Amino acid sequence: MTSPLLEVRNVRKSYDDGRIQALRGVSLSIAKGEFVSISGPSGSGKSTLLQLLGGLDSPSEGEVLFDGVLLGASIDLDDYRSKHVGFIFQAFHLIPTLRAIENVQVPMLAVQGNGRGRARWAEALLLEMGLADRMNQYPNQLSAGERQRVAIARALANDPAILLADEPTGNLDSENSARIVEMLTSIQVARGMTLIVVTHENEIADAAPRHIRIRDGRVETKIEEAAEAAR
Repeated sequence: MTSPLLEVRNVRKSYDDGRIQALRGVSLSIAKGEFVSISGPSGSGKSTLLQLLGGLDSPSEGEVLFDGVLLGASIDLDDYRSKHVGFIFQAFHLIPTLRAIENVQVPMLAVQGNGRGRARWAEALLLEMGLADRMNQYPNQLSAGERQRVAIARALANDPAILLADEPTGNLDSENSARIVEMLTSIQVARGMTLIVVTHENEIADAAPRHIRIRDGRVETKIEEAAEAAR
């Protein structure tokens, strides 16, 4: 049996000197190339879990491992984020003063030194996203759906092993939501990436072969055990 790409071991995350318990002993594993959705009510801890998986935060207790290596101890979090993880957010987080093609190049600055190479790769990614005629537009000149497609291209800039999406359709209408989910699914299959999507929308959560539900900072164990048994 191959080891998981991502593993969470009895993770707890608290804030405000322990008064707020965001995660309460979560354990799970995610395989290389797996498409997983994480859902739950507002405040359930799903986005906190995603931040820990992406190295944006560290657990108060417990361990998060990437390919068997402990994050924050044996592997530097900055190095992990820049080389292995692509992030997609609900609010896009594009830099308003940069054109689309320049936004896509931002993650490359830490790992790719050749400016021409960065521009060519950014152009190729935007073409893949169907944005051939929007590359030189600023974010405020793009529709919400176009901005999210730029954000997806940016997330792919460093060819990450893991793609993390936090409510990627939260600011989109139903037509654009369906398009984004279809694009993410196609990208995951074509590249063999590990895709993890946090969502409160059931139809998006159910698009993933594996659906993890979180409530009150805990994985709903019966559902997750049934999913593991079926794999």
